Amino acid sequence: MNRLRRIPIDVWFEPIIILAIGIGYLLWYRSSTFTSTEQASLAWANLQTTILAHIKLTVVATLIVVVVAIPLGIALTRPALQRFETVAVNVANIGQAAPAVGLLVLFTFWLGTGFRTAVVGLVVYAILPILQNTIVGLRQVDQRTIEASRGIGFSAARTLFQVELPLAVPVILNGVRTALVILVGTATLSTFIGATSLGTLITTGVTLFLPKLLISGAILVGLLALVIDWLGRLVELAATPRGVS
Repeated sequence: MNRLRRIPIDVWFEPIIILAIGIGYLLWYRSSTFTSTEQASLAWANLQTTILAHIKLTVVATLIVVVVAIPLGIALTRPALQRFETVAVNVANIGQAAPAVGLLVLFTFWLGTGFRTAVVGLVVYAILPILQNTIVGLRQVDQRTIEASRGIGFSAARTLFQVELPLAVPVILNGVRTALVILVGTATLSTFIGATSLGTLITTGVTLFLPKLLISGAILVGLLALVIDWLGRLVELAATPRGVS
């Protein structure tokens, strides 16, 4: 019982919200009458393809952002490269400050339309949270702890992997969760450049004035963002060393 009480409130409360929204949507779906276009768009075979395409877009973009941003964040906290931190963060900030639609459209002039262009646009848009959290997470590690590890003979690399990174994990993973949620929402815009995503339901609903299709697309994107955020929270909880909050 005490163990359950120690579980953070968001870990068990978020699934309740997801279930409530999901059940509410299913009840509304079963009681609604749809046009033939809406029925075709919301048929499970089509919906499954669209959801999987949206998840694929989000996961691929997130993996690339993680591979780029975390090593870059680590490098920028090392003494030899600290002077480049401001420049790198400002460049990443430009990527997020730019309107997402404009960014995606600009990349189509360079790379054409489709999945690859959508991934590149999403990577540029979402790199800041992970980069910044990696830097902040490593900066907040107590200098005395680092000096103590060096004092007992740890090399710089061993100190990084066995002391600094484990202590910075909660902050870094928080940045990854933020990036994931941003990407789930922003991926809907990829439909404007020819990549399949749940945004297809929303744009079709707007274009053909089909409010039920529009509502379905918006709710499904929201549910997907909540589910991914909750899964990210579980990973964050499992990866955080005991005693580190």
